[in-house]
Amino acid sequence: MPSATPSINIEALLSGDRRTLAKAITLVESSRSDDRAQATRLVNNVLPHTGKSIRLGISGVPGVGKSTFIESFGLNLVEASRKLAVLAVDPSSPLAGGSILGDKTRMEDLSRHPDAFIRPSPSAGALGGVAQTTRETMLLCEAAGFDTIVVETVGVGQSEYDVAHMVDFFLVLMMPNAGDDLQGIKRGIMELVDALVINKADGDSISLAKQSRQHYRNAFHLLRPEDGWKPEVHCCSALNREGIVELWQMIERYFDWSNSLESGSRFKQKRSAQNLQWMKQLLHAAMDLQLKNNKSFTAERKRLEAQVLQGQITPLSAVESLLQKI
Repeated sequence: MPSATPSINIEALLSGDRRTLAKAITLVESSRSDDRAQATRLVNNVLPHTGKSIRLGISGVPGVGKSTFIESFGLNLVEASRKLAVLAVDPSSPLAGGSILGDKTRMEDLSRHPDAFIRPSPSAGALGGVAQTTRETMLLCEAAGFDTIVVETVGVGQSEYDVAHMVDFFLVLMMPNAGDDLQGIKRGIMELVDALVINKADGDSISLAKQSRQHYRNAFHLLRPEDGWKPEVHCCSALNREGIVELWQMIERYFDWSNSLESGSRFKQKRSAQNLQWMKQLLHAAMDLQLKNNKSFTAERKRLEAQVLQGQITPLSAVESLLQKI
């Protein structure tokens, strides 16, 4: 059966044609084996034209205002003549498999700007909610001329770890709730972030946001060793677009430092680590797909699943039997 996705015009993609970019992303998101082969060739062909963007990850607790923040932050960037691509990962339902994909309606002004490209992608059950093809999508956006890539995660579970290992700068949004046990923020998150931003610092919440800022700064002082870049904590009001310019200035300072000899070329180290992590993810996905397409393995798995359901064998025994078959 021929691929349902037409071939991609690489020259059009490199020239920044948005429709071609959208088709290319649809191709890499496909799980069809023939589409995957075509997607691999496409990514390999555009690879020399990638790697020159700033990759940012933005996460945060539900209700913190990620979409409002990204729109205000993004408008500031495009108004400063940068080209921005926002990859917003929507959680897929584990039952129906669908997702809302409503980011363009939540970022209405930004989505209309000619220098902004917003692409909502379903997580499709990927661990942590980060789409399995986010890395390939970032490369395609870079090849199309976007110099700033923002990856927005659903902000639950493993997603912070996943996105932190595919971007250059990881920012987490928090609410102005000082004293609330640091909002239950995990030590692992404190070790991953490059900056915390307390959003909704407006109206009656300004003083509370400033208290929260000091709490988080104290936490970083205790939990993060001095390794050159001390994560910064800032307040902002995305709704009023206050404090947004200062955030971009902070990110520029980080990139100046990470590209300096003082940091030990931290930027290059991060990019190399991202590629290694990407390889591991691709290997896992390829093995999983190969097993799903193996009819005899699938039949054996279903037989063992039935036995597990009936209590005839333990899950451990079933897995060992499947591993032997592999």
